[in-house]
Amino acid sequence: MKICVAVFFGGKSTEHEISCISANQVIHALDPEKYDVLPVYISKDNDLYTGEKLFDLANYSSFIADPSSVLDKIMIFKDGNAVKMRYLRNMFKKDRQIDVAFPVVHGTNVEDGSLAGYLQMLDLPYTSCDVLGGSLGQDKAAMKDIFKAEGIPMVNFFVVFGSDFEERSDEYLAQAKKLSFPLIAKPANLGSSIGIEVIRTQKEFKEKINECLKYDFKVIVEEMVKDLKEVNIAVMGNDEEVKVSAIEEVTNGFLDFDKKYQSGGGKKGAKAAGSKAPSKGMASTARKVPADVTAKQKTTIEETAVKAFKALNSYGCVRIDFMIDRKTGKVYCNEINTIPGSLAFYLWKEVGISFEEECDMLISYALQRYAKRMKKTYSFSTNILDNYKKK
Repeated sequence: MKICVAVFFGGKSTEHEISCISANQVIHALDPEKYDVLPVYISKDNDLYTGEKLFDLANYSSFIADPSSVLDKIMIFKDGNAVKMRYLRNMFKKDRQIDVAFPVVHGTNVEDGSLAGYLQMLDLPYTSCDVLGGSLGQDKAAMKDIFKAEGIPMVNFFVVFGSDFEERSDEYLAQAKKLSFPLIAKPANLGSSIGIEVIRTQKEFKEKINECLKYDFKVIVEEMVKDLKEVNIAVMGNDEEVKVSAIEEVTNGFLDFDKKYQSGGGKKGAKAAGSKAPSKGMASTARKVPADVTAKQKTTIEETAVKAFKALNSYGCVRIDFMIDRKTGKVYCNEINTIPGSLAFYLWKEVGISFEEECDMLISYALQRYAKRMKKTYSFSTNILDNYKKK
């Protein structure tokens, strides 16, 4: 019997469309001989939908504004020890049992542990980080505090809080002067390079911080590596086994949103045919693999990536981004992406792991973790409520 894999994507996030691209790639990479693939689209209103049109990325732009017009609205619920999906507007369609969830979501309200919490309450195995790992991975301020405590190398930074920015703007500016301009400012809880600002002078400081605060309540301000080499590595595993991918070097400079996701499409790296071929997404980025790094830098990146993966309580597949100062050769850990665009399949294939094999491994890790979790004790009987019986 095939394993029913529910691929969750979308959500109330600024990275909604990017999630759709990544998820479509996973949908076509899952082996139909092994898996019964069930696409689960989370609308921008947080309603759940499924339907055949979700297999073809070309359909998406026509229904994102009004998914109810072409998709089936659903609910997911526990039924004894099983988790099932029910069609809400078609009583003639049978409920479907779900065996494992494959979240391919990006950004706040989904990747930040929100979806993981929902899936965990359902007792449904899932392939991504748990609540803690997801939230730490999303909040760059908390992430950097953990990195600092673990001795993971980073550029100097400080955090601006929107709640007191107007009152303390002079104090924050003084902190910025200590780091020296230019600086990088970015919302603490966004990804895909959305909302990132380069602050080149003191005069720009307040304006650029306010731009970032349009997206989040906290802003990270950090030193800018002027002679920058940007390199990334993927890490995959659980609490027993951890693997590292090849290291890539981004070759077209700083990756803003457009460079990451609007630079082409195709069917590279996924099973697809005709119009059902997914976009390349992050696979279309100009990159050099393996990266042009020294043997010492390679070892530092690999060891630091595994350390960061464990420090943030990560599971599944993540991508960890690094910066190298070309002048000094020093390596800095930048941030973790707990559900990377395209799940970084373009890095795994360079170490002999195909996208199909990666998906298999993630599902296997999810089922192993679920089996271990179900052996733990989470509740026990007490007589506490007996003390509140009416006499």
